Amino acid sequence: MNTTETTEPSKTDERLRAAKRAMRHQAIAERQRTTPEERLEAGRSIARHARAAGLIHSFGTVAAFVSMGSEIAMAPLLQTLLDSQCRVLVPRLGSGMDIGWSELDNLEGLHGISHDDGSPNTRRPQEPDNPPNGPEALNDAGLIIVPAFAVDASGIRLGRGGGWYDRALGYKAVGARVVAVCWPWEATGAPVPYESHDVPVDAVLTPDGYTAIR
Repeated sequence: MNTTETTEPSKTDERLRAAKRAMRHQAIAERQRTTPEERLEAGRSIARHARAAGLIHSFGTVAAFVSMGSEIAMAPLLQTLLDSQCRVLVPRLGSGMDIGWSELDNLEGLHGISHDDGSPNTRRPQEPDNPPNGPEALNDAGLIIVPAFAVDASGIRLGRGGGWYDRALGYKAVGARVVAVCWPWEATGAPVPYESHDVPVDAVLTPDGYTAIR
């Protein structure tokens, strides 16, 4: 029996996953040097650039996300979408990593997620109180805004590591644009390790501006 054929792919996969983990850890370390004020100002910048790029259309459906930790603050962009009368969907993870979405009516309706013992779960983004919708709700969105730790020149995105968006994007409509949000130094075009399930993005939005990739 030739064991090379059965073991080599798994070794390759593990090398890719290890490379992704290393890039993710480096990105987190860089982000932790930013201040809350810098993250908020970066959020205001991406909101301005999104409008200037023509991404925001009144009464359209946009899937976005709620920032957490050292991510660029999404509140300014979410508020801009709401002020433009957009229907805004944000991830609703349920008790685990279920694929689902909830409508965001206002930023005040967001609340933190707790562990079973009642302690705050700081690894989960805030969610709205509105009822959850299934993964197929994404099909309504013409614009999908996703978080990224890095984006390369071909649109390959380094995400948070759970594969949630790669699975969720399987439900997007044909023609929907996927835009990744990250810091400028994370969108240099340097290659990102690629796995077969990774879904490329169409553009990147940073505090420095909007760049279409495809």
